[in-house]
Amino acid sequence: MALGLTGCSGDRAASGDGGSVTVFAAASLTESFTKLGRDFEAAHPGTTVTFNFAGSSALATQITQGAPADVFAAASPATMKTVTDAGDAAGDPVTLVRNQLVIAVPKGNPHRVGGLADLARPGTKVALCAAQVPCGAAAERALDAAGVRLTPATLEQDVKGALAKVKLGEVDAALVYRTDARAAGTELDAVEFPESARAVNDYPIVVLTHAGNPAGARAFVAYVRSDAGRAVLTAAGFQAPPSR
Repeated sequence: MALGLTGCSGDRAASGDGGSVTVFAAASLTESFTKLGRDFEAAHPGTTVTFNFAGSSALATQITQGAPADVFAAASPATMKTVTDAGDAAGDPVTLVRNQLVIAVPKGNPHRVGGLADLARPGTKVALCAAQVPCGAAAERALDAAGVRLTPATLEQDVKGALAKVKLGEVDAALVYRTDARAAGTELDAVEFPESARAVNDYPIVVLTHAGNPAGARAFVAYVRSDAGRAVLTAAGFQAPPSR
């Protein structure tokens, strides 16, 4: 009987069933990963998924400083490199999805923003992510591609912060990810602009070296990369990574 119980326990561990999985994920993954976490828990009885959503650069710093986590999903390869360079990634990260910027504006677009050049009009208040945050780095690339120079009214530490400024009426526009604008639903409008194609962000994901539940971590990464996981991410507005 003891052998039988040990075998059953081993099967559960190998499948990732049981225990807690802690996932550090970019703020722009909040809605889709929250749903995927619930779906994963349903598919893996006895497992609990806990998320820490924030700007990728802040999460990378927390991980390298020893914060307990099993999985890291970043919004850029640059922020993931902070973790891999520190030896905190168990294996090579894989690109999960891609994301692209839009201009978020109040419903009805009262300031008639049609592209990046309009953000530089006198009196226009714009929210950007800080440069060290992936959405901020992407915004800089897009603005450079358009030859637009502007002084933002605020620099936020993650994309949710930039989006909130538009929702609260504190700014006239913000450069955010397409997925976050879509998650806002009818509260805001999203203005597409061609230069966003020059600032697409890849989202890498990896199991962490010091994962407390490595089997659960591997199972979660496999789940979000599965057809079911990709369907949730695509519905949120994420793009599939380029085929290799």
